[in-house]
Amino acid sequence: MATNTGQMGYLPRGGAIFCTIPDILYLPELVFGGLVLSLVASTYIFPYNPQAYVISVAIFCFLMTFLWMLIFACGSHHNRSSWASADVAYHGFAALLYLSASVLLAFVTIGLSGFKDELIYKLDVAAVVFAFFTTLLYVIHTIFSAIRWKSF
Repeated sequence: MATNTGQMGYLPRGGAIFCTIPDILYLPELVFGGLVLSLVASTYIFPYNPQAYVISVAIFCFLMTFLWMLIFACGSHHNRSSWASADVAYHGFAALLYLSASVLLAFVTIGLSGFKDELIYKLDVAAVVFAFFTTLLYVIHTIFSAIRWKSF
């Protein structure tokens, strides 16, 4: 495992990604993003456009975050500053996507609350809560990645 001797910036690799901020946030992002995906997919997908957008964002961010975690775990970044800036860019983009999906999901849930049965409404409310929490995780990851990027 690489050490941080004589370097300003340091991108962890291997098991160190589960012990450093912001990389420790990969697992909660995956767990809560997966919950959003499963909760939205388990309800009636109506109206189609906003719900399909939320599912698309959840799938994209889940797959990309998993791939990003694997890249960092394998050490494929070779501790280059370009990977640190790409980390900031990806997590900022993911935060923006999740924020837009969360707002759309909340709008749909509020707008259709009178037309759904209670179980479906509760599933949608839970999906909204987890979507906003996942957005918060991505924003925190972006902030700490930006701090790390500035040290390169």
